[in-house]
Amino acid sequence: MQRRGTGMAEIRLQRQLGLLQVVLYGLGVTVGAGIYALVGGTITLAGDHAPVSFVLAALVMALPAACFAELTGRLPFAAAEAHFVREGLGSRRLFLLVGLGVALIGIVSTAAIAHGAVNYLVLALDLPVPLLLALVIGGCGLVAALGVKSSIGIAGALTLIEVGGLVLIIGGGFWAGQDLAGQAVRAVPTTLSPTVWAGIMAASLLAFFAFIGFEDIDSIAEETIDPQRTLARGIFLTLAITTVLYLGVVLTVLASGPLAEVASHPAPLTLAFTRNTGLPEVLLTVIASLATLNGVIVQILMAGRVLFGLAREGELPRGLGRLSPRSATPVRATALAASLALGLALAFPILRLAEWTSGLTLGVFALVCLSLARIHARGDPAPPGTFRVYRWVPVAGALACIGLLIAGFAAGG
Repeated sequence: MQRRGTGMAEIRLQRQLGLLQVVLYGLGVTVGAGIYALVGGTITLAGDHAPVSFVLAALVMALPAACFAELTGRLPFAAAEAHFVREGLGSRRLFLLVGLGVALIGIVSTAAIAHGAVNYLVLALDLPVPLLLALVIGGCGLVAALGVKSSIGIAGALTLIEVGGLVLIIGGGFWAGQDLAGQAVRAVPTTLSPTVWAGIMAASLLAFFAFIGFEDIDSIAEETIDPQRTLARGIFLTLAITTVLYLGVVLTVLASGPLAEVASHPAPLTLAFTRNTGLPEVLLTVIASLATLNGVIVQILMAGRVLFGLAREGELPRGLGRLSPRSATPVRATALAASLALGLALAFPILRLAEWTSGLTLGVFALVCLSLARIHARGDPAPPGTFRVYRWVPVAGALACIGLLIAGFAAGG
């Protein structure tokens, strides 16, 4: 086939992924290092009310999620956010800017998550940190360059393990007879105290970032069977399952000890896991390590496909728009994403990388929501079977994202 803007024949991405694989991919990019690292921080800020912070974060996230669900049905392409913005706002410059921004989110996230993986691996492997970073990112890049069913199959297996770790934590709470229902009642604030609600809102901003990842589902749009239906269902199922898991985990952690002990513990998930199950701490350490490795794989996979989509449209060098004849995957674009991620990981600490990821993500979310609002205002028809949102949803989503972005900058001083 010929793509306009590239002037070259190329192999098509193959539609091979069903709903189960899409949900596993979505969980793989959403659930993972974030929840393992953020529970302690949210409890420190909000105390017993931390579950409310996760609920508020999920409600805010639901607005851009609904916009993505409609737009992936309208425009099921790789580098999807860039296509969304070009279609809605009519700007080729924004198309390239947003596409590069999304790819950068994946690359920076890869670097940040790789640091998380190395923090676990260095406890078991007596190797220099730079070498471990190279092994983690290089190995995960090779997995991401496999055929899409193979790479997502591996990522899916790791997703089941990391989700299984969270289920073990929640199940351990039930097994130990922890009062999760009572903890849920105590989570509901009964005061309008500004101090209490300031803590809840600050924790909500932190919890929001644990939900980031579902939007990467659109990067596999061209490899999904019946994308109009499958992608929207995959997005909502990912968000729903993630919310239930997060609430279960934070309630279990809070119920597993006095609040002061839980809030001050360096690894509250480990505290809850070992106290409730009696299993060795190393088991959760292994699961957390696999969770971070899974995050590296899926972020490289996403970033490579976004770079491929931009190159195919003539916005990046043509070589990045070629697919491997053997695996039908964008190997060159994937290798570039992994190489850039390694450079960032070697140059910057995890907290700086995480801050950049969060800011870029909220900015892209706001532009995507505004694009859908513009499409609705024009009355553009959608393909049959496409999920549709009410007209107020994209406007509310853009305002929520901009508000969180401003709050994030304000909190950062």
